[in-house]
Amino acid sequence: MPTYTTLVTLDDREIQNAQELASIWGEIRTEFETHGADLRDAYAALGEYDFLIVFETDDNEAAFKSALTLHRHGLEGKTMEVVPTEDFSQIVDEV
Repeated sequence: MPTYTTLVTLDDREIQNAQELASIWGEIRTEFETHGADLRDAYAALGEYDFLIVFETDDNEAAFKSALTLHRHGLEGKTMEVVPTEDFSQIVDEV
């Protein structure tokens, strides 16, 4: 199953408290599941981005829907497909 990651910023979203943010993750996880996506991990980050979200899904359509779910919740991000380093090295070796 392909893996995707989203780098999220909270620039345009006003978070009132940490509990509000925690409740958003529950809603996002539920919506991801309706798109056939599995929210694997979410990390708070220091630096240019505020969160890193990792999810798996069967296809790009579900990945797009999941990215739009984040956007609907006011979480602006950049979503991309990622490949484990081991798999990437095998791909490079084949070229």
